[in-house]
Amino acid sequence: MLISGKGNSSPLGASQSGNSVNFAVYAPQAAHVSLCLFDDSGFAETERLAMHLHEGGVWSVCVDGLHEGCIYGFRVNGNYDLSSGQLHNEHKLLLDPYAKDLQGHFYWSERHFCHLPVGHFNNADNAFDMTKSKLTLLEKYQGERPNVKWSETVIYECHVKGATKLNNKIPEALRGKFLGLAHEHFIRHLKSMGINAIELLPVHSFISEQFLTAKGLKNYWGYNTLNFFTPHKEYLVDGNIDEFQQMVGLLHKAGIEVIIDVVFNHTAEAGLEGPTLSFKGLNNSGYYRLLADSCDYINDTGCGNTVNIDDPYTLKLILDSLRYWVEYYGVDGFRFDLASILGRGIKGFNKGHTFFQAIHQDPIISQCKLIAEPWDIGPGGYQLGAFPAPWREWNDKYRDTIRQFWQAKQHILPELAKRIHGSNDLFEHNLRGPLNSINFITSHDGFTLKDWVSYANKNNLANGENNQDGHNDNHSFNCGIEGKTQDVDVNALRLKQQKNALITLFMSCGVPMIAAGTELCHSQKGNNNAYCQDNDISWLNWEEQNSHDLRKFIARLIEIRRCFAIFKHPFFVHQEDSDFSVHWFDEHSQPMDTIKWHDPTSQFLMCRLDDNNNKTSLLLLLNAGEVTINVSLPKATQKWQLQITSEPFDKFNQIDQVLDISAQSSWVFSTNFEGNDNES
Repeated sequence: MLISGKGNSSPLGASQSGNSVNFAVYAPQAAHVSLCLFDDSGFAETERLAMHLHEGGVWSVCVDGLHEGCIYGFRVNGNYDLSSGQLHNEHKLLLDPYAKDLQGHFYWSERHFCHLPVGHFNNADNAFDMTKSKLTLLEKYQGERPNVKWSETVIYECHVKGATKLNNKIPEALRGKFLGLAHEHFIRHLKSMGINAIELLPVHSFISEQFLTAKGLKNYWGYNTLNFFTPHKEYLVDGNIDEFQQMVGLLHKAGIEVIIDVVFNHTAEAGLEGPTLSFKGLNNSGYYRLLADSCDYINDTGCGNTVNIDDPYTLKLILDSLRYWVEYYGVDGFRFDLASILGRGIKGFNKGHTFFQAIHQDPIISQCKLIAEPWDIGPGGYQLGAFPAPWREWNDKYRDTIRQFWQAKQHILPELAKRIHGSNDLFEHNLRGPLNSINFITSHDGFTLKDWVSYANKNNLANGENNQDGHNDNHSFNCGIEGKTQDVDVNALRLKQQKNALITLFMSCGVPMIAAGTELCHSQKGNNNAYCQDNDISWLNWEEQNSHDLRKFIARLIEIRRCFAIFKHPFFVHQEDSDFSVHWFDEHSQPMDTIKWHDPTSQFLMCRLDDNNNKTSLLLLLNAGEVTINVSLPKATQKWQLQITSEPFDKFNQIDQVLDISAQSSWVFSTNFEGNDNES
């Protein structure tokens, strides 16, 4: 027989002290809260103990005789009242919001719903189908961190499973797992390109939505969080959560930082008709934003609910989660999904929101890399450029502009120059620089780089939504034939256009990011919303070793980039600057004027970046047009040397002052540059 006492209200969650375990949970409107203990299988409930109320709405109980590995959950009795937004239902076993480990699989059933239909109380017990909380103790991370400067950072956005699932050079047991990413073969792959930061799609425990499982599909990306403290079990080899810590340690030893994509804007409990799994049953009107005097959820996320950051315990939960992943798992930074939600109050987005203030004063989180996806679907949700320093932001204007230029759209040159320059129009107004812009052409969301030049239209039929899902305006093109083809000329043009995009990306001021598989010319068969495709549509194909391999090309671009100080400069370059200068030319090496900038027929731009301290210059030539242009290179004190081009490199052994720049091509020249041998 276990002996229990009142326990302590802090810390929240389960914590072990000697031969006893303290449990604490926040449920401020509850009438009664019970701790439910289970046997090692997680199916049989062995004890149900009453918890004790403390001031402020925290309930606790301390249990003697428990040990690490104990399995538990909570039940809450109280008001079930839609008008006040309270959904207490003691028949629902609730996951501990602070659980550090989980036990068992989650199974969809009607028993998870607080009411069936809405307003009709559901007294079916869901414990058998519910994942349980588990007490597992983890030591703090002890590894040495790479501490890569933003000015040196190159990000590789990556899905844990899809990156290695089909890689036969990695042991089968490790493929698709955290430890697969830490395998020496994958690390060598990243290092061979010069990647020093890997950004992982969601690794918090998540579940698939019921509407997907009904169609035989899964939530592959993972943007449907169940718990904010636990690594997703499917990515573990032996179910041990310390495997994530091991992965981080091995990546760190290779000089590669780990950034994780976190989803604090909504949870897997969805809207009013969604399941009651944790937060809803504990404090529904506190954890979520509700319309006044109702249980209708504000849905600024498009996923059914919106997390209420204004609530102090919700804010504490998020901060505690972030701090835990840094201190215990060793992560170096976070990419915040739909981050505008985190700055929302009753009156909308506020860059001075308590969330930002709390992050900035936190001695641990404030030292991490912080990246915002600066939009949501609510009113005023698009906030690109509005986040405070030192936040970085995904720059979709950069993505769209570069895509439009290589799509040969007209009236793009002024916008193109802004994006290459670092997007000062977006970031300089609040004292931020070009390194606050995360530049990318493709990410997990949308076409792959290969598909961007292979499909004019999305092909999402496999998602089971009649091709209605996913973006329609992708600024994509197919180079003459829709989809996969054996046409040699079309494939050659597609490869060249991918190189054009990559040259533009790495020769732009800002922090570059590529999506995993870019280097392998990965195709999703035209699917631009592969969130539910846990199969070879999404998994990287490592078997196609051919001329379309872009690894060496990307490696060369990163090497060139790192040799020029202007890409490391934290401030925007203007005319009065003495250290650096930026010049824009037409094909005759004449400075661009208003007429040339706004010439709708012009699809050529030349940019010279000068490092006045090191006496070096970099020259970028971009021709998106369909005709060859005769170009005069700007005069220089030393001869221009070709560093890289999207054209076959061996064609250009001799560089003259006047060159024919072929259609749909890009070129990088330099003076006084001491890099390695040129390579295309």
